Amino acid sequence: MSLIVGDQPLRIACVGGGQLGRMMNLEAPRLNIEMTFLDSLGLNSPAAQTTARVIEGSLQDAAKIQEIARNADVVTVEIEHVNVEALAELEASGCNVQPSARVLGIIRDKFLQKQHFVNHDIVVPPFRETPSIAAVKSAAVELGLPLMLKSRRGGYDGKGNAVLKENTQEAIEEALKQLGITNIDASAALDLYAEGWIEFKCEIAVMVVRSSRAGDPQVSFVTTKSYPAVNAIQQDSICRVVLVPARNISAQVRQKAEILAQKAIDSLGAGASGVFGVEMFVTNSDDVLLNEVAPRPHNTGHYTQDACVCNQFENHLRAICGLPLGSTEMTVPAAAMVNVLGASSMEETLASSNAAMEMAGAAVHWYGKAACRSGRKMGHINVIGDSQSQVDIALEKLLALERIPMELLPVPLLTKEPALVGVIMGSHSDLPTMKDAIQVLKEFKVPYEVDIVSAHRTPDKLMQYSRSAARRGLQVIIAGAGGAAHLPGMVASMTALPVVGVPVKTSTLSGVDSLYSIVQMPRGIPVATVAIGNAMNAGLLAVRMLAASRPALLQHMEKYQKEMKEKVNETSTKLVEMGSDAFLEQMDNKNQSVNV
Repeated sequence: MSLIVGDQPLRIACVGGGQLGRMMNLEAPRLNIEMTFLDSLGLNSPAAQTTARVIEGSLQDAAKIQEIARNADVVTVEIEHVNVEALAELEASGCNVQPSARVLGIIRDKFLQKQHFVNHDIVVPPFRETPSIAAVKSAAVELGLPLMLKSRRGGYDGKGNAVLKENTQEAIEEALKQLGITNIDASAALDLYAEGWIEFKCEIAVMVVRSSRAGDPQVSFVTTKSYPAVNAIQQDSICRVVLVPARNISAQVRQKAEILAQKAIDSLGAGASGVFGVEMFVTNSDDVLLNEVAPRPHNTGHYTQDACVCNQFENHLRAICGLPLGSTEMTVPAAAMVNVLGASSMEETLASSNAAMEMAGAAVHWYGKAACRSGRKMGHINVIGDSQSQVDIALEKLLALERIPMELLPVPLLTKEPALVGVIMGSHSDLPTMKDAIQVLKEFKVPYEVDIVSAHRTPDKLMQYSRSAARRGLQVIIAGAGGAAHLPGMVASMTALPVVGVPVKTSTLSGVDSLYSIVQMPRGIPVATVAIGNAMNAGLLAVRMLAASRPALLQHMEKYQKEMKEKVNETSTKLVEMGSDAFLEQMDNKNQSVNV
């Protein structure tokens, strides 16, 4: 499809008009797309606040689904718990359904979903079909306790899950009651399956977007992209916080998760178009297991609205229409998302959103739901920043207002003012030289930290400092060293941040050895340097590096240069007016008064 069909917009019918449909529709007009929704709340649904094209009806009502699909170019869903059979009938009549009814049918039934992924070499937790109480008992023996019992269909935000801790009739009946099953006898057919308990380090998620030219016989191609892996932090089986990029795991594990997520969605084959939320476990041995997949925009992808080039909702529309996919790259180094849940009153519910309105880097996304019910998703808040530290300062306040315990997070928050420049030296004796760099940073109001890191005497600290620098929010490192001067080069070899080396003057070779050591780094390990002892220029160079992406700091640097120029011109004028002898005499008098 092209963006414009004649003089008419593309028409998309969406089964479901909740918050996900609402956020899709906020993106639609920019792509010349017109959306129509089916929702049980009709004009009281979240999507109805963005369009009048909402039909009231059940998501299981085949006639209503046919009604919204009439004249639509594409039919999609905002939730998988819909009448898939009705969608299959639409496809049979020539309607373009994305994701397809076949794909939705696989994902809607979580047991079939697990079977599909196992058949395509995707690693998942151990599981068993449990169509009866006897099968539940057998699964408890085979998989061990505790055991997670799950409804095959309809589970959402923790609903449809129950933990079995004892393999007894009484415990099983209690678990079944939690799942809404009250007609319990030995012959009862259970629409359940069981999963073995996984001891995991953290839960992560990856949003995958896949586009194919379904319905266009002239063009055949598939494009699959993934957004960055994120921490998905749960409370009472509801996602409460998302941290981006995922913390407490290495870059290699994040990449492994992103590759696994793409492989899983590609395995669904033809008709797997749109955005998919892929939830995973990371074990203590850094293995990545697929937990489950949602065939739509997902809570763990809401951060993309403010932190990525093209957010998940726009990319979902692009994908199902066969349009080129937007970039999934982040536009900021760090981000977080906090879900706003209903509290005891609307005033209490709004507390975090009202506070976020005054926070730098925070954006409130409200869903427009009429009723405030405890635990109901009412909105979310995205926070973006130049570093994890910057994000965490706002995040700490939001967690408190949303009553989210800190211990749920995979790592402690970095809530100190984020330093942008690290000033390090091999010994305290280098500080008199390095103080000039510190003074420059103070003058330009650039947050900084100062520490002693010896390349030879504290090698472990050197590695930890260098490897954690970017994560902690540093963007430039100034390293002063004398003698062998290995510090700047060793730091540069273990961080991707720019490093400025300051050769410190020594009593033996006057700093020439330090200068030679710093400037003669091997190819591929760059270290900028300055004149011997000239830490002031190192500070100015760090400020200029930061100013390239900070207009206010750039303006400050331009002001500094202008004042320096004016000072030189002023001195030149005075010299010409006074003559050199009088000028020198005045300089001598000033020096004598300073010495006294």
